[in-house]
Amino acid sequence: MLSRLILGIPLGFPPLRRLFWKRSYQYLASAHPACDWTFMNYGFVPDNEEKLPLEEGDEVDRYCIQLYHYVASQVDVRGRDVLEVSSGRGGGASYIRRYLQPRSMTGVDFSGNAVEFCRRCHSVEGLSFQVGDAEDLAFEDASFDAVVNVEASHCYGSMESFLEEVARVLRPGGHFLYADFRHREAIGALRRQLADCPLQLLEDRDITDNVLQALRIDSSRKKALIDESAGRLLRNAIEEFAAVEGTRLFRSFLRRERIYKSFLLSRG
Repeated sequence: MLSRLILGIPLGFPPLRRLFWKRSYQYLASAHPACDWTFMNYGFVPDNEEKLPLEEGDEVDRYCIQLYHYVASQVDVRGRDVLEVSSGRGGGASYIRRYLQPRSMTGVDFSGNAVEFCRRCHSVEGLSFQVGDAEDLAFEDASFDAVVNVEASHCYGSMESFLEEVARVLRPGGHFLYADFRHREAIGALRRQLADCPLQLLEDRDITDNVLQALRIDSSRKKALIDESAGRLLRNAIEEFAAVEGTRLFRSFLRRERIYKSFLLSRG
């Protein structure tokens, strides 16, 4: 039942969708307070053979990090001010600050529990976290050179409001570095939303196969984390949420009922 609910909510009634995901992320942030679980994305395996160099402590999260690297390195953010909207458990924001070297890295998430977790687990100079709403960002106009959003927008009540806010907080010449999935029949609507927003679309890529490969490789590690963190009644639902290999969500990517996309947009 919970697994079916997780599959159905993203296309449901927007206020219910927002409430469901907020409660879910609040629970996940508190259910596993240890700092060894800092990523929640599906991961990415690049097409080329070049191995992303990582410090030893980051190697366990390689596939999740590779998704952040693929998305956030589409432009050079060194010396820039970067915002991640929906920063979750903070691993991506920490990676960007430590490896891609922006001047400042700010993570915003609507889960107070997640923000508290990030402040405790990610002590990195130039990196900060705060509670915030993706559809009503508490920043001045033109505050950032880049906005990052990874695997989160399917949870939002209004994609249009989110895109308006991204455009508002970006400086002229700034970039929106974005990746997420949709049902196959909703990809056209997503493209129209991007075309109608106040940003210019520069890149539109299908990375479903790259994500599927990472899901296969990393499923056993994720399942072990879930078994450690969640009670028996919730394990199947959280495995579905994480798209562990064999779940309905995993199979929906395999059958291309869901498509994973990466986009690069800029503000003129």
